[in-house]
Amino acid sequence: MSVNGQVAVLTGAASGIGAALTLALAARGADLALIDRDAEGLARIAAEARLFGAKISTHILDLTDAAAIAALPARIAADHPPPALLINNAGVALVGSFEQMDEAEFEWLMDVNFRAAVRLTRVFLPTLRHPGPSRIVFLSSVFGLVGPPFQSAYAASKFAIRGFGESLRHELAGTEIGVTIVHPGGIRTNIARNARLAARMNPEDAAIGVKAFESSLVTPPETAARVILDGIERGSPRLLIGADALAIDSLARLMPVRAWSLIQRRLDALSPRSSTRRSANQG
Repeated sequence: MSVNGQVAVLTGAASGIGAALTLALAARGADLALIDRDAEGLARIAAEARLFGAKISTHILDLTDAAAIAALPARIAADHPPPALLINNAGVALVGSFEQMDEAEFEWLMDVNFRAAVRLTRVFLPTLRHPGPSRIVFLSSVFGLVGPPFQSAYAASKFAIRGFGESLRHELAGTEIGVTIVHPGGIRTNIARNARLAARMNPEDAAIGVKAFESSLVTPPETAARVILDGIERGSPRLLIGADALAIDSLARLMPVRAWSLIQRRLDALSPRSSTRRSANQG
């Protein structure tokens, strides 16, 4: 499908990959219904997208609010024809071990990263059945391919998105509705910096972990947006973004049990602390 002349519904539009997707979609001739809880960021990116001539509606929404999601199709229908594209991009992060998390924190993350995408798919699926091709896109992660330590909630949500999307794709086979699941690697966004800290995690340990994780975020969000839109227009069922995602996918396929230990060994070798130790030993 071509996105030109289509209406796209996009969550998490105010920053990161979502903001890059907003501008890339507008540049390709799409109109947009943008969803985010950040009113200021949403207004800013909408203003930029309108410079491409796109018709934009903005919807300030907390994705944990099931009733607000249920009302969203009618709100969007007041401004746009039926959408042909639903991109479930919004996501949050939670730093800490499973034992350091409260149940409410775990459920909050699952509400935003997984249940919101399920609810949005449920309410928009009838409108996506109009004549002509349409597509549902789910942003999973490389952590939907491997489960690292201290990311139990995040990995659970991204594995869940992957499983839901794959099953839905098979159910919709033979229709004009396609499903694309995206597994980004380290994308240069603020998701780590904005991550919520688990209730019982030491803030100093968290700061060290976030700083180390941020060093692995190398792919620009604009690159991710281009790969995603190219994949949508090709009808790709699965997308890996970044050399790190390709490597992790290969390891997960070849060594599903040992993959993370090998990845961790590589991360340790690249860490500043490891470099300091090597220099001291050499001296």
